Amino acid sequence: MTTIAVTFAAVAVTLHAAHQLGDHIIQTDTDAGNKAAPGRHGWRHVLVHVATYHLTALVMLAVTAWLLHLPITATGLTAGIGFSAATHAVIDRRWPVRWLLNNTGSAAFADRQTPICGMYLADQSLHYGCLWVAALLIACL
Repeated sequence: MTTIAVTFAAVAVTLHAAHQLGDHIIQTDTDAGNKAAPGRHGWRHVLVHVATYHLTALVMLAVTAWLLHLPITATGLTAGIGFSAATHAVIDRRWPVRWLLNNTGSAAFADRQTPICGMYLADQSLHYGCLWVAALLIACL
């Protein structure tokens, strides 16, 4: 297995774990409840969330890279974390997720609350797709 593939695998697993902590444990109720609010108020809360989320990811990536001797470059890390931060902020404003579902034939899924919340599942799916891209950037650059 190539070094890039091993780095990608380790980074992807780490970003997945960091996502769970950053989105579900570290994020405050206040930020979660206000990040989709209109204007500056919403942007302030989403940016605080994105900052604490990515600080969590950076700490976990640093530990992983150090313990596993991963060849992560500053360019790769900047590109991957930058991509993750930008996409996370946009996704968490919620309206882009609803727009996507409404315009891809999934409007009913967007409105579904039980037995699952369609918007939440779509939000998480988009985050995981973006984390995959971020892991590729970190591993390949």
